[in-house]
Amino acid sequence: MLEFSHKPVMLDECMDALKLYDGGIWFDGTVGGGGHSYEILKRTKNNGKLIATDLDDEAIVAANKRLGEFNGRFSIYKSNYKNFEQVFEEAKIGKIDGALLDFGISSHQIDDEERGFSYRASNAPLDMRMDQSSPLTAEFILNTYSEEKLTKILKDYGEEPFARQIARNIIKFRQDKPLKTSGEFSEIIRASIPAKFRFGAPCERKSFQALRIEVNKELDGLSELVTSLTRRLKKGGRIAILTFQSLEDRIVKEAFRKLERPCECPSNFPVCVCGKKPEIKTINHKPITASKEELSNNSRSKCAKLRIAERIV
Repeated sequence: MLEFSHKPVMLDECMDALKLYDGGIWFDGTVGGGGHSYEILKRTKNNGKLIATDLDDEAIVAANKRLGEFNGRFSIYKSNYKNFEQVFEEAKIGKIDGALLDFGISSHQIDDEERGFSYRASNAPLDMRMDQSSPLTAEFILNTYSEEKLTKILKDYGEEPFARQIARNIIKFRQDKPLKTSGEFSEIIRASIPAKFRFGAPCERKSFQALRIEVNKELDGLSELVTSLTRRLKKGGRIAILTFQSLEDRIVKEAFRKLERPCECPSNFPVCVCGKKPEIKTINHKPITASKEELSNNSRSKCAKLRIAERIV
């Protein structure tokens, strides 16, 4: 087992986005190795409190160790950030001063071949679970889902133009034997995509992303999460959200739009009569991306987009 390590993406940008100050109650939805959480606690001095969640047992162990010097100021719960309401209730928390959501997969999860997240590890098991107590694995999906369902997953979650061919070849492969390794899945993908489309970015990336999203149900309830968590902010509190693929970013952007411009009146009405008022202001209408310096030092920041909103009511 690899020692847990993860370099937080856009660390300073995220901290600036939250407008951190002494004290307050802060929420980190994916504690990972504790990089962002460490800075939140460090920059909120002796009175800042942190509530964090994660599904990965290894990440929780690493974060508890990393944050040890702030003992008594933080609590980490093994939970999906989508269940923050239950976590807040257990922690006896009402409104919060700021929230950070990082939807990216950790470096550790990618680098640990036994987790099955990387298409570069040919003999890795088809796992991909962020919560390793969950029964749903990538292997189960590839060996039991119908061709139609596999096609939909690859197309919707991976935006893979050759989804149908890949799904069909998965079905053919498993007629002889079940898929067991990431390498077998990669071979099927490469064999399904015409040679002229295999150049540039690794052709397996989209399908592996799609499968990971399905295993962990990453997009389910995401819009509702963004809306409800934003509403738990105090007036002036901020939410900062890091996304790493276009599907997530679109969901966040649309959720913010509805909170900022909730009026449902027809466009030809001279004044609003629906009574819905803005709840937030977006701080950046275009997402913030990693600096050139960070891109050169941390390749996993390449796809990152940061959106920020501030509660105004």
